[in-house]
Amino acid sequence: MAASPAKRRHKVRRRADMSLLGGIRPPIAILSALLLSLAAITALGFGRAGEDSVPKAVMTSQQRFAEDGAVAMRASIDESAADLARTAGLFNAGDPAQPDAVVDKIGSVYQKWVGTAVVEISSGKMLAARGENVPVAAIDTSKLSEKDGLSPRMVRLANNETRLLSLELLSWEGQPQQLLIASSSLRFPGISLGKFRSIAVIDSTGRILSSDGIPESEQVVTEYQRSGIERSKKQLKAFAKVAAKRAEEHPLKANVPGEGGYTGVSGSLRGDTFQGDRAVAGYAALTGPEPGKGTVATSLGLTVVAMVDVAEDPTRVTDPLFGLLAAGALLLIGALAVGVLLGTVQRPLLRLFLESRRLTRGDLTRPVRVPRHGEAARIGESLERLRRQLLGERADSDAAGAGRRGRIGARALLVVCGVLLLVWSGPMLLLVNRADATAVVPEQITNDQRERTDTLSDRVRRSLNEGHADLVSVAGLLGERTSPEDMTKVLDRTRNEHARYRSLYVRAADGTILARSGESPRLSDEPKDDATDGGKDNGKDDGGKGGGKDGRPFADDITVLNDSGTEPVIASYAELSGRDGSTVVGEFRIDFINSLLKRPGLGEIRVIDAERRVLGGNSGYLAFEDLPSARLDELAAGTGQKTGISARAGAVVYRDGGGVQVAGAAPFVGGGAAKSLNWMVVSWQPAAGLAIPEYNLQNRTVLAGLLGITAAAACLGWLHIIVVRPLREVAKQAESLAGGDRRTVLYPRHHDEVGAIARSLELLRQQVLEQRKRDGAGATTAPATVPVQAPAQAPAGRN
Repeated sequence: MAASPAKRRHKVRRRADMSLLGGIRPPIAILSALLLSLAAITALGFGRAGEDSVPKAVMTSQQRFAEDGAVAMRASIDESAADLARTAGLFNAGDPAQPDAVVDKIGSVYQKWVGTAVVEISSGKMLAARGENVPVAAIDTSKLSEKDGLSPRMVRLANNETRLLSLELLSWEGQPQQLLIASSSLRFPGISLGKFRSIAVIDSTGRILSSDGIPESEQVVTEYQRSGIERSKKQLKAFAKVAAKRAEEHPLKANVPGEGGYTGVSGSLRGDTFQGDRAVAGYAALTGPEPGKGTVATSLGLTVVAMVDVAEDPTRVTDPLFGLLAAGALLLIGALAVGVLLGTVQRPLLRLFLESRRLTRGDLTRPVRVPRHGEAARIGESLERLRRQLLGERADSDAAGAGRRGRIGARALLVVCGVLLLVWSGPMLLLVNRADATAVVPEQITNDQRERTDTLSDRVRRSLNEGHADLVSVAGLLGERTSPEDMTKVLDRTRNEHARYRSLYVRAADGTILARSGESPRLSDEPKDDATDGGKDNGKDDGGKGGGKDGRPFADDITVLNDSGTEPVIASYAELSGRDGSTVVGEFRIDFINSLLKRPGLGEIRVIDAERRVLGGNSGYLAFEDLPSARLDELAAGTGQKTGISARAGAVVYRDGGGVQVAGAAPFVGGGAAKSLNWMVVSWQPAAGLAIPEYNLQNRTVLAGLLGITAAAACLGWLHIIVVRPLREVAKQAESLAGGDRRTVLYPRHHDEVGAIARSLELLRQQVLEQRKRDGAGATTAPATVPVQAPAQAPAGRN
C-alpha cells in the first residue's frame, strides 16, 4: 500500500534533517561546549593548585627517600648472603680448613657481620666464634635439609634487638658437615639522615625491628625534649602500622601511574602536627631489582619507613580570584567568537539554504535575500540572478550587477575568531603565572637533595669497596699450588656471581696473565720501570701501561687506568700470598656503576673524579668531560673542601635566566679502598619538575592555554575543512552558473547545508536549461502560425 503524501513529506524532511548533522552546527556547538568546560575547569582548578600546606613535592621526596633506604637495605642483605655463599663455596672447593681460620678469614675480609660462628651440625657443638654472640639456639639443625632450611631468618634477642642470620654449609670429604653462621643487624648502610629525620625497618606486622634518628630519652636533658622524643616514637609506630598494611597491596594498585622508578610498593603518609610542624613519612617495601624477580632480602617481608617533621605554611594557598577572572574573560571572549560564527557564517548559510530550496520549488515571486558579505553574498547574488533568468530575463542583462562581492569571506571570519581565542590562550600559555621569579623551593627539598646525593655517593663507594673485598677474598684462596685451570674456575664463579666485573684475571709480577675470565684485560702486560717515577704511578698518565712498586699493577688499591677514551677503565687488585708479586685484578663495568645512579627524583646525576671530570652518570654523557655548567663546578669544588675531619655534602638552589635549579654534591666519605679515589657524586634537577605550588599553578595555566588553543584549532579547522572550503567552491560555481555556464554539473561534497545549496543550484541549472528549450521551441513555431491566422483575419476586416 503506497504511503500518503503527508508521510512521504515527513520522511523527506527527516532525511534532510539527518543530513544536516555533519554541517555547520556541530563544530560551533562543540566549540561552545568546550569553551564552557574550559571555563569551569579554570574557575575550579586554579584555586586548588596549592591548597596543601605541605607541598606534594615534599611528600614525594619522602617516598623517594624511603625507596633509597629500601634499595640500600635490599642490596646490603643480598650482598651479604652472596658473599657468605661465595666464601663458603671457595672454602669447600679447597682443602679442609680449621673453623678458627674460616671465621678469621671472613672477619679480615668483610666487616659487615656483627658475629660469626661455625657449628658442627651432627652434635651442635660450637667449633669457632668471633664477634657478638650468635643465637645458635634459635636454629634447629635437624631441619636444615628441608626446603628453605638454609634460608636467612630473623631472630629477636632478649634486648628486643633483631638479628638477621645467614647460613651456609661447610663440607669436606671425610669430615662432619659444619654450619657457617653470620649474624648482622638490620641497620641501614650508609643512609644519610641529616637533621630531624628518623628511619626504621619493619616486618609484615608493622613491628619496628630497628630504627635510627630518634635519640633515647636518657640522651636528652630537658623535659620538653623528652616529650618530643615520645611523640616521635608514637608517630613512627603509627606510620609503621599503616605502612605494613599498605605494603601488602599490589604495586600496580599502590603506586600512582606515571610515578614509576620503583618496582615495589611505596608511598607517602601524612601525620599529626606538633607546634606548627607536621610529621610526614615515606614507606617502601623491599623489592627485587627487576619486576617479579625475588631475592633473599625480598623474602623477609621487610618495609622501610622514613619520617621527618616539616614546617607547615597555611598561608601558601593559591588565590581562587585569578581562576574566576580567567574563566570570566574566557566566557566573554568565547561568547564573542561564537556570536561571530553564528551571525556571520551559520545564519547566512542557513538562510541561503532556505532560499535555494524555495527557488527549486518554483517560488520565484519574492527576491532572494542576499547576505551582506563573503561567499554567502556571492551565492545570494547568483541565486537572485538565476531567479530573474527563470522569470524570463536574459543572462547578460544582469551581468552589470554580478560583480558585487563581500570583501570579508568566511575564511577571514574564522581567522578573526581564532585571534579572539588566541587573545586568551596565548598569555595563559606564555606569559601569565610564570613561576621562575616567584617559586619558593621548600627547604626540605634542598635538604633531601643533599642527603639523597650523599646516600648515593656512599652506595657507590661501598660497591667499589665490596668489589675490592671480593678480590681480597679470592686472592686469599689462591695459593702457590693452585693451577691456572683452578684459578680460572674461581674467577669464573666470582664473575658470574657478581655483575660488577667486566674482566677478572691473575697477573704475574712480570705482567704475564696466568688466568682470565671475561673480556680482555685493559692493563698492559709490561710493568713500568720503577726507576723512572720512584714507584709512584697513578695509572692515569700512561694510558693504562705499566705497573706500580714491587710488581703491583698500580699504586692504589682502586684506580682509573686511563684519562681519555669512550669510557673510563676502573680497576682494583689484591695481592696473592706466596706468588712473588702476583695479583688478582678486577676491572669494573662502568654500566654497573651507572646502574647504581638510576634513582628517580634526583634529576641528572654524575660521578666525577678529583679533577672534576665526569666518569659515570644516569643519562647521556661523555667520559672525562667537564660538568655542564660553571656553577655546578663551583659547587663541586666548594663541597670538596674539608670542613673539620672530612668534606661534607652540600646543596644549593640556583636562580638565573635558565630557571630555578636544585643541586647537590657529596664526596666519598668513609674508609675502604675507594677512599683514595676522592670521587664525588653531583646531582641537579630543575625545580619546574617538582610539585611546588607555584609550578603547579604555572602548569595548570599552561594546560588551560593549550586546551584553549586545541579547542580553537580543532573546531575552527573542522569548520574550514567541512564548510568554508566547499562553500568557496560552491560560490565560484554559482557565479559561473549565473553568468551563463549551463554545462558544468554541480555535485555536493558533503550531505550538509553547503551540499544542499549545491544540489539546489544543480536543480536550478536544469530548470534554466528546460526553460531555454521551451523558449527555443516557441521561437521556431511562431512564424508558421502567423500566416495561418492572417488570412482568417483579412476577410473579416473587409467585411
